[in-house]
Amino acid sequence: MPAVDKLLLEEALQDSPQTRSLLSVFEEDAGTLTDYTNQLLQAMQRVYGAQNEMCLATQQLSKQLLAYEKQNFALGKGDEEVISTLHYFSKVVDELNVLHTELAKQLADTMVLHIIQFREKDLTEVSTLKDLFGLASNEHDLSMAKYSKLPKKKENEKVKTEVVSEVAAARRKQHLSSLQYYCALNALQYRKRIAMMEPLMGFARGQINFFKKGAEMFSKNMDSLLASAADMVQSIQVELEAEAEKMRVSQQELLSVDKSAYTPDSDIAAPQINRNLIQKAGYLNLRNKTGLVTTTWERLYFFTQGGNLMCQPRGAVAGGLIQDLDNCSVMAVDCEDRRYCFQITTPNGKSGIILQAESRKENEEWICAINNISRQIYLTDNPEAVAIKLNQTALEAVTPITSFGKKQENSSPSQNLKNSEMENDQTVPKVTTSMPEAEQLIAPGTPIQFDIVLPATEFLDQNRGSRRINPFGETEDDTFPEAEDSLLQQMFIVRFLGSMAVQTDSTAEVIYEAMRQVLAARAIHNIFRMTESHLMVTSQTLRLIDPQTQVTRANFELTSVTQFAAHQENKRLVGFVIRIPESTGEESLSTYIFESNSEGEKICYAINLGKEIIEVQKDPEALAQLMLSTPLTNDGKFVLLNDQPDDNNGCPSEHRGAESEA
Repeated sequence: MPAVDKLLLEEALQDSPQTRSLLSVFEEDAGTLTDYTNQLLQAMQRVYGAQNEMCLATQQLSKQLLAYEKQNFALGKGDEEVISTLHYFSKVVDELNVLHTELAKQLADTMVLHIIQFREKDLTEVSTLKDLFGLASNEHDLSMAKYSKLPKKKENEKVKTEVVSEVAAARRKQHLSSLQYYCALNALQYRKRIAMMEPLMGFARGQINFFKKGAEMFSKNMDSLLASAADMVQSIQVELEAEAEKMRVSQQELLSVDKSAYTPDSDIAAPQINRNLIQKAGYLNLRNKTGLVTTTWERLYFFTQGGNLMCQPRGAVAGGLIQDLDNCSVMAVDCEDRRYCFQITTPNGKSGIILQAESRKENEEWICAINNISRQIYLTDNPEAVAIKLNQTALEAVTPITSFGKKQENSSPSQNLKNSEMENDQTVPKVTTSMPEAEQLIAPGTPIQFDIVLPATEFLDQNRGSRRINPFGETEDDTFPEAEDSLLQQMFIVRFLGSMAVQTDSTAEVIYEAMRQVLAARAIHNIFRMTESHLMVTSQTLRLIDPQTQVTRANFELTSVTQFAAHQENKRLVGFVIRIPESTGEESLSTYIFESNSEGEKICYAINLGKEIIEVQKDPEALAQLMLSTPLTNDGKFVLLNDQPDDNNGCPSEHRGAESEA
């Protein structure tokens, strides 16, 4: 017998759109089979009705033949032979009527009854199980919706336990109903063949028995066919029994799983998270805006395909594109007091979609998978190995390294990018021949700050006495009046990655080590949120300005900047070391790490130019010489960095548009 298509019971618990799509094929097949069975039953009932009519007709014919004798024909002479012949034919018709009655009984028992039992038992069972499966699925969806609405903050443990138990019970009920439904649909593929064969066999046997006395040759020819058909039915019956036993055992094994298989977020304390995923699939809640302030959440099936995030509703044959993940960023967010939410942001910085996972494990694995895909790892020859290597590198990065030889082989101080011919030991420290150890640069266990918190006193000083802008031209006095008189004003769009205390500022290696530790800590702890600011470089200060409120988050004197450098490989990473005097009379050193929309070398060039201006302002002749050697804008200030030649091996110029003159 050819192989029979069947539903996999192992996929009943996951209830993926692919399984639902395959299930719809089986349901369509069952519906078609039901329609055909009804039509076939009508045809067989018509045959049975015709056979019953034949019985009545032959019985009436026999009576009519006998009634000929009782007729008073005016010309009835010589009818005795006719009457005797009719009596004989009446007996023949009576015997034929007995055969027709027996045939009608056989058709009722072997043809019509089988097809009625198949319709009333098997097809009705499938229809009932379909309704139960639909009710169980709706109940599971309602329980999951209630579970998804549990608040993120600490809630009533009793309510949480009840909701989790309700979800587990609904999920088990759906699993049980789906297994029964799948088993019935699988068995239907076998039973429908039997249901089609048995009625025809009964019809054929009845007809053969009816014509057996006068059609021995015909019956002999049919015997072999009926024998082979009987053997085939028997083999199908044996195969059905074996498959039913196999499905019964498999069903028991699948129902004997641990309760955690039905409980969402069962291992919240220490989930086993796979951070090397380059593909991910599962159900997520999608946030949709339905109005200015109203939103809805829809539970859909999401999966990644290459560099795309796809969504596939239930019953759909294929998924649709939701988001291109190349160069996107992903971060955990707080949204409407829901747990396990994360947001995907497009490369141009626009907010993308917000999704909610059902557990902490799913949430972190989705974030890691999208982060790996955004790096375009899937385009490599062995993406799994590349993902494992990158994550292993991030884990090893928390252990301080003791050698910077590889960094120094092909690196040069970033401060010497534009003015390498000018020697200034205080502005551009030279790399010493003996590299310090990592412990000498940054003390082990030094905490990392991932956001710039503006002190309350500084915030009040900057905003004390502030007034609204007059639309008729009157404006507030500048908080930093030196900006108007500064010979250099350069603004960059940057994102703050982290800051930490360091032990020395004698070498730029301390900045590279700080970059390594900050990025490693962000990767290990899944910290993807970054604060965007405007970095204003003048000839006196470095200012971090909030792009929305224009409040200065941090202000550093340019003379306190002792080291600054850009990363040799990731050109958008830049950092600088600040020397801050303490109240005890000593000085502390802190390094700040940023990611810029443009090249970090340009920020280093601006800082270096500002420090040179500070040095030459003491000497009018040197200042004039510097202004002659450097192009100026129309207002007499130094030119923007995007007017300088780009020496980054053909780095794209589209990032220059992110820079503007203050």
